[in-house]
Amino acid sequence: MQLRSRRLPRDAVHHPLFARFYARMSVTADLKGGVAAHREELLAGLSGRVIEIGAGNGLNFAHYPGAVSEVVALEPERSLRQLAARNGLRAEVPVDVVPGAAEALPVKSEAFDAAVASLVLCTVRDLPKALAEIRRVLRPGGELRFFEHGLAPGRALAAAQRTADRTVWPLLFGGCHTARDPLAAIEAAGFEVGTYRRLRIPEKGPQFPSSPCVLGVARKPFTAPQPG
Repeated sequence: MQLRSRRLPRDAVHHPLFARFYARMSVTADLKGGVAAHREELLAGLSGRVIEIGAGNGLNFAHYPGAVSEVVALEPERSLRQLAARNGLRAEVPVDVVPGAAEALPVKSEAFDAAVASLVLCTVRDLPKALAEIRRVLRPGGELRFFEHGLAPGRALAAAQRTADRTVWPLLFGGCHTARDPLAAIEAAGFEVGTYRRLRIPEKGPQFPSSPCVLGVARKPFTAPQPG
């Protein structure tokens, strides 16, 4: 693996209380909320070198197919990174968990066949910059697999999301912003959006600001777009 220095603090994110909550909640969501099946769908068919952005506690690692030769997993929050490193040791593919922020990925350009963004684009501080970095490190034709919270299609829930984002939600949930539109942002960053589907988590019961999600794939074009 080839890393490069990017002038960022090793712990660009520090949310110890949320990290403990997330570590427990994410395991429950995988086991009882069906999220593990979404992770399996997200990663199916991947091969070669993969960079995972914001790996959290590493619950994706168990779902990487054997054709993946290496996963470089970035996690900026120290306690989550430690949990991810433990899960990486149990993975069936090589996983290297490293510190780093999405807005300044510490890896060389065009070094990866695929990138994975799983419930993380809602938390990055500068979404366009993070997506530009993901595009930079992918080879031409490389895939971006995404499973993200998204802006609700209904007006009432979308309004609730915007209110939550302006008030307590980011403070309580590690910087999460539920009203972002990941599909629009991915397309604006120069990716070609492929197949995707919208889903709700949990599938039944009350909806939360974080319930609307989208899961799909986008590609870095083989040729740079020409200026108009």
